[in-house]
Amino acid sequence: MLRTLIRDALASEAPVADLTVCGWIRTRRDAKDVIFLEINDGSCLTNLQCVVDPDSPVREKLGGDGTGASLCVKGDLVASPGKGQRWELHAKTLRILGHADPETYPLQKKRHSDEFLRSIAHLRVRTNKYSSVFRVRARAAAAVHAFFRRNGFFWVHTPILTGSDCEGAGEMFRVTTLDLDNLPKTEDGAVDYSKDFFEKPVNLTVSGQLEAEAMAMAFGKVYTFGPTFRAEKSFTTRHAAEFWMIEPEMAFCDLNGYMDNAEAMIKYVIRYVLDNCPDEMAFFNQFIDKGLVERLELVANSEFARISYTEAIEILKKNNKKFQYPVEWGVDIQTEHERYLTEVVYKKPVFVTDYPKEIKSFYMKQNADGKTVAAADMLVPGIGELIGGSQREEDYGKLVARMDELGMDKTNYEWYLNLRKFGGVEHAGYGLGFERMIMYLTGIQNIRDVLPFPRTAYGF
Repeated sequence: MLRTLIRDALASEAPVADLTVCGWIRTRRDAKDVIFLEINDGSCLTNLQCVVDPDSPVREKLGGDGTGASLCVKGDLVASPGKGQRWELHAKTLRILGHADPETYPLQKKRHSDEFLRSIAHLRVRTNKYSSVFRVRARAAAAVHAFFRRNGFFWVHTPILTGSDCEGAGEMFRVTTLDLDNLPKTEDGAVDYSKDFFEKPVNLTVSGQLEAEAMAMAFGKVYTFGPTFRAEKSFTTRHAAEFWMIEPEMAFCDLNGYMDNAEAMIKYVIRYVLDNCPDEMAFFNQFIDKGLVERLELVANSEFARISYTEAIEILKKNNKKFQYPVEWGVDIQTEHERYLTEVVYKKPVFVTDYPKEIKSFYMKQNADGKTVAAADMLVPGIGELIGGSQREEDYGKLVARMDELGMDKTNYEWYLNLRKFGGVEHAGYGLGFERMIMYLTGIQNIRDVLPFPRTAYGF
């Protein structure tokens, strides 16, 4: 059927005769002389009011259907006499596409709790809050791709199945075709993975970084943007078992080059969303986080500060009494410390660089002091860490020594080490959890509410 999106109907510059729209009824109000339907098709936040004359045949076609039912309406788009709306649709023909039992349809014209809406993830996207979240998510994803394309990056697809652990955390989902009720065993009683599909242990990836590094050694600048998985038994508002990661890798690039790119990317995405989702952002600013738009504008227009980890620790130590977790050199910086730096000290985003090597991953380039690595975390007001990245170690000997120091099994990393033998170059990259970015853009505090169908510890 040829239909007009409600977004386009509401943006019309003039009345339109015989306009067809399809959507779902958000509310139905029966007045004495007329029936008002609020219809939404997901294309925008605002509903289109449809006016039905009770004496017309349209009324009979509507029947008793109301909230939740889907329909197709053809009529005239005319100026609305009501306040707060420019246009309304006067129905000439109407067809119910799908009924919704008003007694059992769980969404009503009232504010439902997030806990309740999480239990009906398949329907919560029909609410103002969640439809807005996922429109912003779609626009933000488009902005990510646009930014990297404009800056000469190639989008590469890294494997989801992997035999290596980029982070060395061991919190990975195992993938197997073995019969779990009758596992084959070796002579020493261990699981015999030679009988498995890949003939070795295989996991769902926690990151596409290592493979992206290999691609960067041929294309110069690449990024991966896709799902990643972490089997972390964490039931916090910030962790999910399945999430999306943005991971650029840049050859012929050092730590400063990474920070320059990351700052530009964040500013681009923020500006894109503010410009292309004005109604949604106004909604979030009014109902979710009243300082949201102001904070995002600050980030988009600020020059990010850059300080070393050592400098950050000295600043924080002077204020240790204010923190739940006191700081000293060598410990990881907590969220409360990150927010203090961005919201109290600098009042803008901050890059913290040159962390102790003991608290960072094996692949990060070691600095000349032998104690720190060329890593940098982007901290932003409101949430703390948003991006983590580093210059990667390009020296074969140093990387091998670091892996040996950590007791890592190099069996599944030979190809990665090999990159340093054949034309290896200075390179850097970073990772941004896409859901954390959406939380920051919307002011929403729980990661379950920015994932369409969240997969978290202890169930779906």
